[in-house]
Parts: sequence; C-alpha cells; structure tokens
Amino acid sequence: MTAVIGIDIGTSGTKTLAMDEEGKVLADCTSEEYPVHRPKPLHSEQDPEDWWKATVSTVRSVMERSGLAPEEVAAIGLSGQMHGSVFLDSQNRVIRKALLWNDQRTEKEVKEIEKLAGGPKALIKMVANPAMTGFTAPKILWLRNNHPEQFKRMVKVLLPKDYIRLRLTGEFATEVSDASGTLLLDVARRRWSSELLAALDLKESLLARCYESHEVTGRLTAEAAKELGLSTRCKVVGGAGDCAAGAVGTGIVQKGRLSTSIGTSGVMFVHCDDVIIHDEGRVHTFCHAVAGKWHMMGVNLSAGGALQWFRNKLCRSLVAMCQSCEVEAYEVLGLEAAKAPRGSDGLFFLPHMSGERTPHRNANARGALVGLTESHHRGHVVRAIMEGVTYNLRDSLAIFRELGVPVEEVRASGGGGKSALWRQIQADVLGHEIRRLKVEQGPAYGVAILAAVGAGIQPDVPTACAKYVELADDKHLPDAAARAFYDRGFEIYKMLYPALETAFQKIAELG
Repeated sequence: MTAVIGIDIGTSGTKTLAMDEEGKVLADCTSEEYPVHRPKPLHSEQDPEDWWKATVSTVRSVMERSGLAPEEVAAIGLSGQMHGSVFLDSQNRVIRKALLWNDQRTEKEVKEIEKLAGGPKALIKMVANPAMTGFTAPKILWLRNNHPEQFKRMVKVLLPKDYIRLRLTGEFATEVSDASGTLLLDVARRRWSSELLAALDLKESLLARCYESHEVTGRLTAEAAKELGLSTRCKVVGGAGDCAAGAVGTGIVQKGRLSTSIGTSGVMFVHCDDVIIHDEGRVHTFCHAVAGKWHMMGVNLSAGGALQWFRNKLCRSLVAMCQSCEVEAYEVLGLEAAKAPRGSDGLFFLPHMSGERTPHRNANARGALVGLTESHHRGHVVRAIMEGVTYNLRDSLAIFRELGVPVEEVRASGGGGKSALWRQIQADVLGHEIRRLKVEQGPAYGVAILAAVGAGIQPDVPTACAKYVELADDKHLPDAAARAFYDRGFEIYKMLYPALETAFQKIAELG
C-alpha cells in the first residue's frame, strides 16, 4: 500500500491523518489542546515546541491506528495557522514565543509599513494586500522596534507549519499560499517582494525559499524519521496555509466555487483563475494552493470563536450539566437557537471580538450585542451570534460580486458547517444553495491531497479533488421569505459598525 499523511498545526491543537491512494482516510488523530499565552490584552502567543510535540504524538498515533509500515508513507503535506512568526537564531533555536495570527499588538508597525511603502495604495500594488496587525511583516518590525537584541540574534523567521517542516527535513522552505499572508510576497508574481523588503530594510535571507504547494521541499531527516516512526524516503511537500488547505479539502479548486468556513475564525474563500485585487484591500488576494491560481478571501477573526466564548464564559453551568449527562453543550445551545425566530427578535451581534480584518481592517474593533431587551433569552443570543457571523460573511460576498468574481456554488465547512441550523441561516442570508461534504476532515485532508500530487499518486490538484472530494446529498436552499427578511436585516447590520467605530477607538484609548 502507498499512503500519504496530512498534518494541520492549528491554534488549539494539531490534527494528523493518513490517506490511501483512493482518498480513504485510514486513521486520524487530534492532539490535546495546547495553550495560547496572552501576556497582555490582544496579545496572542504560542510555544512552537508545543506544535512539535503534538506533531510527533499525532503522527505516531496515526501510524499505530492505521497499521501502516514506515516505508508505505510516501509523502507528508503540512498545513497550519497562518501569519504566525517563529523567530530563529543562527542555531535554529526559537528566540521567543511565536506571535499568532490574532495578535493585535502591531498597530504602530502597520502604520510604519504603510509610510515606508509610500502609502496604503502603493503597498497594495506591491503585495496585493494592505498591512494588517495579524500579518507577519508587522511582527518582524515589532521585534526590531521593541526587542532590538532579539532582532539582532534573528537569522530566520518561519511560519508555524514551516517551523515543523524545518524539524522534519532540516530545510528552510515555505509555499506561496501561506507566504501570501506574510505581506512580503509579490502575490501576482508568486515570489518575495524585493521592492517591499528594500523599503522595510529587511534582507530576503530572513525568509525561506518559496515553492508551489504540491512541490517537494525535502525528505525526512534520519532523526525526524526515527522520532515519528517513518522512513527517510518520505517526502515533504509545500502544503498550504489552513485556509487554502481547507479549500483544497473541500474542492474549491476551480472557477465559480466558494466556501464558507466557520471555525475559530470565519472565512469566505473563492477560487480565481487570475489575479483580482481590491484597490482598497477590503478583502485579501492570495496565491492558491493550485499551481498558477489565486483566491480571494474575507476573514472575520472571531466567528465560531465567538460562540465558543459564549459557551465557555457565560454558560459554565450548562457545560457542567452537559458533561455529567454526556451531552454536547453546543447541541443544547443550537436547539435553543432554533426556537428563536429569524432575526432574534431584533437582536444583532457584531463579531469583532478579536479586532477585525475584513472588510473593516480595525484592530480596535470590538464585539457588540445591539438591541437587547428584557424579553431576550439565551437562545436569542446564540442565534444572533450565528446571524451576525453570517452577515459578516455576506459583507465579503458583496465585495466579490462588486469585483465581478463569479460564484455559482457554495460549500460550507468548519464547525459552523456541521450545524444544520447555521447552514440554513447561511443559505438565507447569502441567498445561495449551501452544500456540505459527505465527510469533512479539514485542512489536514487538503494537504494530504497535495502530498498525493507531490508523491505522483495524482497528476494535479483539480484531478485529485475530483476523485477524492464527495458532497453530501442534502442541500440547503434559501427560503424566499427568509431571504427577504435577512436582506432587510443586512441593511441594519451594515449601519452598526460605522455607528460604533468612533466608540471602539475611544474604548481602546481608555485602556
């Protein structure tokens, strides 16, 4: 048997799976959650060693569960949380905890980058995207501005999955989809931007060599092969950032297809055959994991994460009761939300609990419940969260339409995609039929597909997806009355952020 492995280094844990030549998942394993360190408000860090430990434990578990022999694994694909910064010294030692995608400390550096680049529009012309606090480039400048001793020691900066690649292969490598989120890639030309690097006084040697997502970047070292229980003949392909990897895993690899992914963050992802750039950067344009293709993406930093916050912080007694009864608290909350009417009796939720990326680009944005009355109960709040996150996705969809990007098919994924109620809300708010996968395995499956291409099992990514990705039979069609209702609700939703924007800034200044 020939098999491949997909590894996804997520924010809360690492998922690994093994897949055979026919696309069947032989075994999978998700690590225990590892901590996110928050030394100050809006700071978010992790220890890269936690990712490595989780990688080793999940790979060994998958090998044991699948019964695969080491030499049967032909290739590994890597995915992971995007934008994080792993700063390394000359001995490949981690200098400090990695700053994550949802870290918001770099507002000063964002303005510095815009100034050095010649203004926001000049920056977008260089790298297709505006500067944002979560991206990697501002984190590098933050280190230079705030910890010059550490900056002097730094010889490489890697993205999370690419740090794991270094531990696996000894190679400094990345690929175009994840590199797009550093703000240092010339996205149109699929190479590092020498122009922006020069403007920021950064050396290209700080960055890893950039590959296409299916290309082989190295093989396992003897040390890594022994630790994982694999063979040194095992290849490691470029892989993809979690959003592009998830898109491959859901078959969003051709024109007209769009996915909504509601996990910790919310992502609206659409395939593009050509480079299409919003001149104000209200949505992202990145390289796709399909060679020579691109994608556009809207990202809300707190989507399913907002519902997780509500469950964990405000429903502790419910969670405890559900645990004692071996019932999932999300199921109970979903049932309560289903009993609330569409529109949640006038309750609106702004899902900006970790600042915001698109379409507002505001690190100081905050979450808000607007329209609360004494008649509202827990189910109303849960439904309002679902509706607010979906309205935010519609914001991005509206921009795609303005730019003439065709959308013919919408596939739902992530935790929110598993909820029938949330899928129907998406159908009604977005005005599109919503499909889901027969079996969803997330980004780990997407990079397993990339590994299959890199190993020569499949000729290219679209062919592999056509063979491996299956849709479920059920569909969610927009209800005409609900769609009309949510059209009116969306107009109200769009009024709320502008009304609160100044207040958000004042709240940030208050401390």
